[in-house]
Amino acid sequence: MVMKEQRVVNPDYLFETSWEVCNKVGGIYTVISTKALTLVEELKDNYIVIGPDVWKETHENPLFQEDKFLYKSWRQQAEAEGLRIKIGRWNISGQPIAVLVDFTNFFTEKDAILGKFWESYKLDSLPGGWDYLEPALFGYAAAKIIESFYNFNLSHQDKIVAHFHEWMTGAGILYLKEEVPQIGTVFTTHATVIGRCIAGNGLPLYQNLSTYDGDEIAKRFGVVSKYSLEKLAALESDCFTTVSSITDNECIQFLGKGVDEITPNGFEDSFVPAREAYYAKRDISRGKLFEVAEGLLNQELSRDSILIITSGRYEFHNKGIDLFIDAMGKLNTHEKLGEPIVAFITVPAYQSGPRQDLLARIEKPDFTHPLQEEYLTHGLHEPENDRVLQNIREVNLLNRLEDRVKIIFVPAYLNGDDGVFNLDYYDLLIGFDGSIFPSYYEPWGYTPLESLAFHIPTITTTLAGFGQWVKDLFPTIKECISVIERTDDNASYVVDEIVKNVVLCSNKTEKEIIKIRIKAYEISRSALWKNLIVYYKNAYSKAIEKSAGRFDKFRSKQPQAKTPKIKAVVDIRPEWKKVLVQQRIPENLDGLERLARNLWWSWNYEGSELFEQINHDRWYELKFNPVALIESLAYEELQELSNNEKFVGRLRKVLAKFDAYLAKGEEKPKEMIAYFSMEYGLHDTIKIFSGGLGMLAGDYLKEASDSNVNIVGVGLLYRYGYFRQSLSLHGDQIATSFPQKFTHLPLNPIRDEDGNWVKIILALPGRTIFAKIWRVDVGRIPLYLLDTDIEENQEADRSITHQLYGGDQENRLRQEILLGIGGIRALDALGMKPNLFHSNEGHSAFIGLERMRKFIQNERLTFAQSVEVVRATTLFTTHTPVPAGHDTFPEDLLRRYLSIYSDRLNINWNQFMNLGRMVENDTGEKFSMSVLAAKFSQEINGVSRIHGRVSREMFSKLYAGYYPNELHIGYVTNGVHYPTWTAKSWQQLYLKVFGEEFLSDQSNPEFWKKIHTVDDETVWNTKLKQKNQLSEYLLKRVYNDMTRRNENPKVMFKIREALPKNAMTLGFARRFATYKRALLLFSNLDRLARIVNNEDRPVQFIFAGKAHPHDKAGQDLIKRIFEVMHMPEFLGKILFVENYDIELAKYLIRGVDVWLNTPTRPLEASGTSGEKAVMNGVINFSVLDGWWAEGYRENAGWALREEETYDNAQFQDELDAETIYTILEEEIIPLYYERDANEVPVKWVSYIKNTISEIAPHFTMKRQLDDYFEKYYNRMMKRSKVIVGKNYEMARHIASWKRKVMRGWDGIEVISIKTPDSTQKPLELGQPFKAEIILDLNELSGTDIGIEVLFGKKVNDVVKEPIFIREMKLEKAERNIVSFKCDISLNQAGVYDYVFRLYPKNPLLPHRQDLNLVKWI
Repeated sequence: MVMKEQRVVNPDYLFETSWEVCNKVGGIYTVISTKALTLVEELKDNYIVIGPDVWKETHENPLFQEDKFLYKSWRQQAEAEGLRIKIGRWNISGQPIAVLVDFTNFFTEKDAILGKFWESYKLDSLPGGWDYLEPALFGYAAAKIIESFYNFNLSHQDKIVAHFHEWMTGAGILYLKEEVPQIGTVFTTHATVIGRCIAGNGLPLYQNLSTYDGDEIAKRFGVVSKYSLEKLAALESDCFTTVSSITDNECIQFLGKGVDEITPNGFEDSFVPAREAYYAKRDISRGKLFEVAEGLLNQELSRDSILIITSGRYEFHNKGIDLFIDAMGKLNTHEKLGEPIVAFITVPAYQSGPRQDLLARIEKPDFTHPLQEEYLTHGLHEPENDRVLQNIREVNLLNRLEDRVKIIFVPAYLNGDDGVFNLDYYDLLIGFDGSIFPSYYEPWGYTPLESLAFHIPTITTTLAGFGQWVKDLFPTIKECISVIERTDDNASYVVDEIVKNVVLCSNKTEKEIIKIRIKAYEISRSALWKNLIVYYKNAYSKAIEKSAGRFDKFRSKQPQAKTPKIKAVVDIRPEWKKVLVQQRIPENLDGLERLARNLWWSWNYEGSELFEQINHDRWYELKFNPVALIESLAYEELQELSNNEKFVGRLRKVLAKFDAYLAKGEEKPKEMIAYFSMEYGLHDTIKIFSGGLGMLAGDYLKEASDSNVNIVGVGLLYRYGYFRQSLSLHGDQIATSFPQKFTHLPLNPIRDEDGNWVKIILALPGRTIFAKIWRVDVGRIPLYLLDTDIEENQEADRSITHQLYGGDQENRLRQEILLGIGGIRALDALGMKPNLFHSNEGHSAFIGLERMRKFIQNERLTFAQSVEVVRATTLFTTHTPVPAGHDTFPEDLLRRYLSIYSDRLNINWNQFMNLGRMVENDTGEKFSMSVLAAKFSQEINGVSRIHGRVSREMFSKLYAGYYPNELHIGYVTNGVHYPTWTAKSWQQLYLKVFGEEFLSDQSNPEFWKKIHTVDDETVWNTKLKQKNQLSEYLLKRVYNDMTRRNENPKVMFKIREALPKNAMTLGFARRFATYKRALLLFSNLDRLARIVNNEDRPVQFIFAGKAHPHDKAGQDLIKRIFEVMHMPEFLGKILFVENYDIELAKYLIRGVDVWLNTPTRPLEASGTSGEKAVMNGVINFSVLDGWWAEGYRENAGWALREEETYDNAQFQDELDAETIYTILEEEIIPLYYERDANEVPVKWVSYIKNTISEIAPHFTMKRQLDDYFEKYYNRMMKRSKVIVGKNYEMARHIASWKRKVMRGWDGIEVISIKTPDSTQKPLELGQPFKAEIILDLNELSGTDIGIEVLFGKKVNDVVKEPIFIREMKLEKAERNIVSFKCDISLNQAGVYDYVFRLYPKNPLLPHRQDLNLVKWI
């Protein structure tokens, strides 16, 4: 190549942008990383590289070292401009400054950004998928960084060049040209988009180059947007370059422009060891190569064997791997071959890790039992489809003892820890005698250059840029360093030339070989960057000259003024500092704090009463918080307690019970279940709950503790919890939040052996966040909570765990990433290895992604194999009865936060999005967390019988081909934790009547039936006690509520006076959403007024509940109740109590007479407040929905029918309201007020007893926990052990079988169907229906499939549900031809519709939908 005479102008600042900066992907990484040292020596820190932050978590990226002090001021400015960057050093020679950008925050702006490029340049981004959008936005973000740096640090006097590599960065050129014209731009294409498409799809590129139309090819292969961006970048850049004349020809043809400069790729030889080290490393490499080869083959190999390598990316044709294998096949039988050959193909493939049998043979080879047809050093996931292995066998390379050529396939990255060689590529390369790279499409080609640098003779072709460069520079070189002429159609000639060269070299003397090796090294010196950097300098100079011609556009740009900081005038406020004064508890009270820090006391009244005894008033003032209570005690109070023998004796008694309880935890089973929930309702003092989902989760952990089950909970610790509700003077809901004082909570920080707080790390766009781990002891069960509100995090990230369900949709996604991905990492950090994972609602569905990542990266399983393991060990419980209630996220947001996971799971982005889509490839569908949970869970359950049916219907699209009632989705009806919700007086009565055994067998109805042996007066008095406590509590609470909101004292007085004494009380307390129909009672206010104002039979309604802050309709319901409550006729008769919490719930569900629930059918998934009421003898009056559809018993409550009468919702509401009024007037109220001589309502008490005996035992949390074990946990434990055992052998087997079935499914052909022809002769009653189906299964066998016949009757041309289904029997199987028959008796006359359904069949599947393939015949 002849240098042009020109004046070279060097840049003052050079920015170089590539997708491969700090991101080792391919050859461009080598180009930039080796060139960097030369540029740094000249430009120092004025050379800055820009790359994508694809690693996200910096601690895992060995190529980048962040420096938070580097350009600190500018970084702060850039972040203020919305740029998410990390600044540091690239860990390569020269240590250039590197800026990594997280461009995902531009996803939401992509339409505006790309729209502007269309307007300005006609960039056609519309057809582009994410594989185009992501790089395009990276290029845009890189340009924004350069612009920001320029504006902050530089001026128009500085000569600045921005160098962009490949089409992926082209958007940066377009942006800078328009927005920062003073910057000169250089664009380098290393291989054109169209050229790659043609070569990659097996089309002849070179001889037909002039006949290809770029636009047509781009449309044909779906790369229109990439091509458009590449073309515009080439045209709009100030200097356009490429790496070889070969690629220049492509540019002229496809981009309509030849390059301004050819910039051949050089290298730095710093990685080539000096002489002494060179020979030592060569000996190590050769020793390892022979050791592995001999271990693989169990054959002793001659140390004079010639070691040959080919390497690179797995591009079978383009890299010439096919010709390499063909040449080895010919050499194997060549008569003139000198020494034998051991050939290595080191090309990374989809490998499963080092072969254990190989490692064992390397340790102890057995040359007396040689092996053959052994090729792989590492396992391959799909060896049967591997082209390298296929080609090796085709050329008869069998690796027999007598073969002259042995060939070995190394499908792993040689990065120093592959598990077999454990040397990096260069340290292994040094041991070879020759290398062969017969490339077809190779714009440059570093691998032959690297070989030469290591004194290794090489063979390449004229279709490699480097090969052409060597041929031009050294036209006479021939011996053992060959550049073979290659065209589109001379493959056999290339193979023969390779064979000829290898045979020639195999017969050289040692002296001749040494000369050749020296010559190889000398040739490589010509390609050092110090010799080739001049071409890039020419390009930079041209760009600077071009930009100077635009001086008029930027002459006004001045350096940014550096003004001194002026201290702002602010309010002078004291800066408070903390000092910890630790409580000193007397020795005989030592167990008090231990008791306070375990929530066991909250469901054992002996514990709560112990704390109340310390200081009754303060106990209530501190809202029953024992930790805060103990801290509040003065030294004198502690001494007084210590000297109180009665208290100390009671403390010892409670502690003895507590310690005995905890001691039994040692007997827990080994199998562990990890339980993930967004919220936990444990006690009012730890506000990490909002409603029923949290209450259920809290009760579950408590019962797991009581039942001594090995469960560990995972959740989030919210600084502000859920909002506190208050009402304005006009009834508007006011949501306020107060920070929880963590030192007053029963929290235990998790620390490592050195006393450091254990934290997990997560990557979010542009930054890394940390979360501390806390533990809450729930009896014997640990609950681990993650907390991001720590100093290491940015302010926005600290707020992730501020509020439950708080913030916008993006914060919701952050919370769910933290719960799912962070939760799994927390368990890892704690050293816990659960056997099963239980997702309580879809919020935690990302646990599947993180577990998949671990299996793929750490265990080297495939995506499909990992799915088998994750599914087999995951249960998903859904609580939501409507699709709108499930969390969904737009694709842009998912891409911004989780784009890295598609790469980590070895799937493309569309496949990743399909994990959360009900209908695959429906790009209009948002990503559903519940769908993700369903796809990663073997089992799914609803939370009541009706909800199970609703869930099957809701998820039916996931399982096309099956009717909803056929699906595997089951149910476990929710229960409640008996000790938490049952009043002390009832507990004492039950214990006395039922006996001690009752507590460990709560769901046994025989115990509960004993309530009928208790006299009516005792039951009624127990009930009245709770009712009186409620009245006293309400009086105080309602008075406090009214005082706070400044109600008129007259109104307050009237309400207090109007509160009826001993009135029948109905409670309605729950989340206020429209489907709960809280206003049903107010449909007819006149009738309601007559009911509540009957002086002989007074009635009172108590309402409580919160509406979500964003649910205006729910808040309007509360406001309407508030308005009615203040009407004169309803004063004191209808009450709304603010801020529904656990304390209020306990008083209500224990003290009211009737619990009312009126949801829209079938929208009550379960509901547990009514179950809690049942435990306390409160009678339910509810729609037959949720749990009540199973719980209702005659003479134990009242019900509105399950089925709707009207399709019109308004009519149905009116009917239900009238029904409620009528039942109240004619049944409930008369029954309540019918008393005997002792003022005992005997019939009412009979309802109470029936409620307790017939309903309560079926809705305890003990029963729920037992159901989960019986229905799910036990069999999942059993199956999962098989799936993961023997190094995941069964998971691999099932994944392989599924892959076979899916591959062969479309190949199944129907040969014949024989069925009765009822048009000719109808079947007579009792006559069998006989059918025969003959199939050609092609790749499959008869045991892989099943066929069944479905009978139904069409209604409006649709069969809504089959009447019955019968399986057909496999009668005959001859190779791939199978015959299925059935003989079915029809016992009822009529017209039937029938169809045959073919499905995959395997006894190893847990259920049909585990492989949801169906064919209708």
